[in-house]
Amino acid sequence: MSIFGSIASAIFGSAAHAEGAAADVKPMASNEPAAPTTVAASAPASAPASAAPVSAAPNIVAKTPVDVMAVLDKLDDATDEKLEWSSSIVDLMKLLKLDSSLAARKQLAQELHYTGDMHDSAKMNVWLHKAVMTKLGENGGIVPKELTH
Repeated sequence: MSIFGSIASAIFGSAAHAEGAAADVKPMASNEPAAPTTVAASAPASAPASAAPVSAAPNIVAKTPVDVMAVLDKLDDATDEKLEWSSSIVDLMKLLKLDSSLAARKQLAQELHYTGDMHDSAKMNVWLHKAVMTKLGENGGIVPKELTH
């Protein structure tokens, strides 16, 4: 499963689990738009050929709208660790018990078609958080605008 698929599955599955029902997800049509790339800069010309973007695996789509913030707040309340999931992609991934390493974030960036400099992890992380929140909204999540802009 793609990293974005793992994120969506963790959130949408948590919502279904909280309601006592199984998650009902389906693959996203291949012609659905990718997350916006308006924040991204051009990739460096020196990037190796192996760094070319990789197509993401089918995305997870919630059958019914899921309040992403409520799900994440509930998960956050259940952890002892202080996480800033609403502004940090690393903390969001930690909250969902996913690998938040730089390598995992670079893979996520490729899945979401990030075209900026992957060596500038601060800019990439900001872009990733917004792109993930936007993509969750496109796939059945209810996401406050302040998390997508």
